[in-house]
Amino acid sequence: SKRRKEMAKFREGLKKGDKIITAGGIYGKVKDVKESTITLEIADNVRITIDKNSVYANAVDSNTAAEATKA
Repeated sequence: SKRRKEMAKFREGLKKGDKIITAGGIYGKVKDVKESTITLEIADNVRITIDKNSVYANAVDSNTAAEATKA
């Protein structure tokens, strides 16, 4: 329950320029945020629209955590 609330708060706080990871493992940069969808740039001039609920985590936090576990 607590984790679900934290994820909902994270998703509501997404803004243009944030780097995220989708539930499918796609890394990208937020280009636009709407009520229930996000436009994500996954490569130069390659954009996809995804449901907010498929956002998994902040890519910066995940990369930092992954690097910390390698050390």
